[in-house]
Amino acid sequence: MRVARATDHLEEIVAFYRDGLGFAIIGSFEDHDGFDGVMLGHAGAQYHLEFTRQRGVSAGRAPTEENLLIFSLPDEGEWQTAVRRMRDQGYEPVPSHNPYWDLRSLTFEDADGYRVVLQNAAWEN
Repeated sequence: MRVARATDHLEEIVAFYRDGLGFAIIGSFEDHDGFDGVMLGHAGAQYHLEFTRQRGVSAGRAPTEENLLIFSLPDEGEWQTAVRRMRDQGYEPVPSHNPYWDLRSLTFEDADGYRVVLQNAAWEN
């Protein structure tokens, strides 16, 4: 699965997801029909994120505080490491719009206002 999103702040977004969340750059392109982009992922993961910037066009900010990308980290040590990495890179948690996410999670906001939740719980479907 690929999740793709436009941004006005490509460099800042790459730093947030790479340095803060520990994603690796797995691909990039420049001036492909007026678009620049970076793909970020984790080795062996069945998903990656793509961020693009169209030259001369504004993508704008997230429409609401409920635009969330949620990572469930059931292992307490893994969760603490992820939170520490975010804070070490200068990203501080923000209050969640939905108080549910404040129970066992911390929420961080990227340069476009989109939010990432690091949840210390297992996902069950």
